Amino acid sequence: MRRWIRSAIVGFRGASTATSRAPTLRETASCKPGRSGYVGRVQVSVIVPAFNEGKLLGASLAEIQRATGAFTRLCWEVELIVCDNNSTDCTADIARAAGAKIVFEPVNQIARARNAGAAAAAGDWLIFVDADSHPSEELFADVAAQIRAGRCLAGGVTIRLDETMFLPGLITRFWNGVSRWQRLMAGSFIFVEAAAFRQVGGFSRELFAAEEIDLSQRLKKLARGTGRGIVILHRHPLMTSARKMRLYTAREHLGFLVRALFNQRRMLTSREAAFIWYDGRR
Repeated sequence: MRRWIRSAIVGFRGASTATSRAPTLRETASCKPGRSGYVGRVQVSVIVPAFNEGKLLGASLAEIQRATGAFTRLCWEVELIVCDNNSTDCTADIARAAGAKIVFEPVNQIARARNAGAAAAAGDWLIFVDADSHPSEELFADVAAQIRAGRCLAGGVTIRLDETMFLPGLITRFWNGVSRWQRLMAGSFIFVEAAAFRQVGGFSRELFAAEEIDLSQRLKKLARGTGRGIVILHRHPLMTSARKMRLYTAREHLGFLVRALFNQRRMLTSREAAFIWYDGRR
């Protein structure tokens, strides 16, 4: 248990600028069902939980929208959902300007925000992307390939920071190795079949941190019974913000880690204890 908590704590929740385009009317008219058979309805729901993300949300939504070209060229429909997690800044306005569907979650908790977005989603597949992360079109294309192959139930991706930092870089590489070895999904990017997500009950509302590790474990158990798997993509890592390494001192990070190792339940089930994600420092 401590081993995966140790991995979870060093994981980051949190850019490609590849150009994408929507299919033309002629291309849309010629769409034919692929192996997945999805045509003419929402196939993918991209869900972005956001708490006071006025500084970074706009750029992230722009990158997400560019990346969805990987889906629209397959003639899949895509919806973008932003869950405003009780923000007090311009988060909702930025999401509205980007054309996203906005969901409001009054309780400030990342698990509840993701669950609220999923509850409003119509997609057969859900993709959770943190508001400080930039998925590329190539990453979304890899996700589409996994969905079309039909062999996976859910998956994640390795990550890279948007700043060059020695120690954070080492921690990130360590996390990426653990993630691929244990098939643990980083919360900054998770894709999952909607039916499977709902079958396992979504993200745990008891956890204020490491909720993505808990979900990974439950999905792995479900996958074993279906003959499908959990995959961690690595060809096109997710670009995510290194801001937490700038905003919080090494002492604060180390203090949280040590306390979590000795009092796991309290540290992961308390908003105050998991202050690095909830004190609003931006």
